[in-house]
Amino acid sequence: MDHCRLIGIVGASSHSGRRGMITKLAASGVSVRVIAEIVGHANIGTTQRYIDVNDEMMSNAVELV
Repeated sequence: MDHCRLIGIVGASSHSGRRGMITKLAASGVSVRVIAEIVGHANIGTTQRYIDVNDEMMSNAVELV
């Protein structure tokens, strides 16, 4: 069932919300291992595929050097 479409949100899904949450946690510095536990992934590789790396995240990483 597409819950987003049922409430009138076009172009989104529960999956995109999950991806957004995981990306936001990663961008905030939360460990991938911790995020995997929160979302119930047994393998952190699965969690890593949900993280959308963006220019701001890369810039923040470079500033740490």
